[in-house]
Amino acid sequence: MLVVVVDASIVVKWFVYEEGSDKALEIRDKYISGELKLIAPEIINFEVLNALYYKRLFSEEEIKEIAEALDAFSFELYPLKGGYAKKTVEVAFKNSITIYDSSYISLAIMKNTYMYTADEKLMEKISREYLPYIINFERP
Repeated sequence: MLVVVVDASIVVKWFVYEEGSDKALEIRDKYISGELKLIAPEIINFEVLNALYYKRLFSEEEIKEIAEALDAFSFELYPLKGGYAKKTVEVAFKNSITIYDSSYISLAIMKNTYMYTADEKLMEKISREYLPYIINFERP
């Protein structure tokens, strides 16, 4: 089974239909069917809920239900510590990106896999060294 890192920009598309949602939903469906294993930094639920909150499309009750749904997905989550923390800081500094964004890329590097993202702004900042670890849904 392929293990991949999924970032918040992909998971948000599971709840809000926008460009790239079809591809993001395919990832979700492959996860549910057992074709993929999804892993992420521990911050993913915070980021997804925050993004959905700021979209102002959902009521408080709906956001609470989404929080329960995220918990039910039971992603394998990783705390930022040890070598993973060091790699995250290194990648953030080398690319001038946030520690949050770097944590997803670094997890993919540490697990020798891919990170799925729909964050075009992030892709513009990433050096070639790290591009092999990232699959961007916004690009053709």
